[in-house]
Amino acid sequence: MGGFDLVAILTNPNFGLMLLHGLEMTFVIATGSWLLAMTLAILLLIIRLSPSRLADRAVAAYVSYHRNVPTLVQLMLWYFGISSLLPEGLQYWLSDHNAEATFAIVALGLCQAAYFSEDLRSGIRSVPAGQSEAARALGHSFFGTMRYVLMPQAFRNALPALINHSVSLFKNSSLAMAIGVAELTHAVKEIESQSFRTFEAYLIATIAYLICSLLIMSVGAALGRKAALSGGR
Repeated sequence: MGGFDLVAILTNPNFGLMLLHGLEMTFVIATGSWLLAMTLAILLLIIRLSPSRLADRAVAAYVSYHRNVPTLVQLMLWYFGISSLLPEGLQYWLSDHNAEATFAIVALGLCQAAYFSEDLRSGIRSVPAGQSEAARALGHSFFGTMRYVLMPQAFRNALPALINHSVSLFKNSSLAMAIGVAELTHAVKEIESQSFRTFEAYLIATIAYLICSLLIMSVGAALGRKAALSGGR
């Protein structure tokens, strides 16, 4: 189909609904996997800071695996491999409750947790050792020291890296298309196949991902300025 006509896609009600649903699913996957990744990253950090060398090596192996195996392969492993090992009843239940999105969130969250944990580990290593010693001298337990003294400073120090990896996580949500998740890239592919307007369809995806990524970076910059002000008091 000749000629550039972006309006033809944007004014088509069916295409508009597909784009909105795809964008909604993209945010669901990105948000769910981010929450899982951050929760697990904090847990991994605490385990790695424990005196157990075995625990430290286990976390190091976890991080090494997720940082060296392609994210797409991990998605495939969870959806086509690990899902087949689950009890049959659970497989049926997941099939009735959007199994594709669930496994995408789990796979992306577990993968991104490795990056987040290393960001936080770098952040906590940049905190002067005297901070921990002073907290323990004041009577704080290990967890109290982590919660009230070390972690706030670690988050502030690691914020730039965390924001960069959050943007990467948002962009990697497009990989969920490979296992059948109807997110934004999947929706754009369907629109392209129906409208035969390849350039216009993928231009919409490009602009959407660019705007969302810039918004995430803007929020991160605002948080960074706020953290700098609070840290300077």
